[in-house]
Amino acid sequence: MDFKSKKFKDMFPNLAKEIEGESVAIKINSIQPNDKVKENIAAKTFRGYNPDVIDFLKRCDTLEEANEIIDYMEKQKKISTKDAIKLRRQLNEKGVRSFGAKKENNYYNVKGKN
Repeated sequence: MDFKSKKFKDMFPNLAKEIEGESVAIKINSIQPNDKVKENIAAKTFRGYNPDVIDFLKRCDTLEEANEIIDYMEKQKKISTKDAIKLRRQLNEKGVRSFGAKKENNYYNVKGKN
């Protein structure tokens, strides 16, 4: 065995076994269901899910939009005044994306199907 083949075996042991004709077992962790089953799973993923204030804040692009959401949720008694103060502080100190990545339109339909 020359140096190149030893280095190749060290770097890619499974590929080297396959090239040399040895049997290589691959573990399968899951099986993808057909499209009909996937649609049913997707429909159930977010069924009954009610977005919270953070979900709405993740849709915002500006501080103004986020403040409107916080004001509205506080006015509707969906969040307490104490929580609204904490959210405004985080918004002003860390920005809109501090609540998480932006959720685009149709988020639940797209994510539910993946």
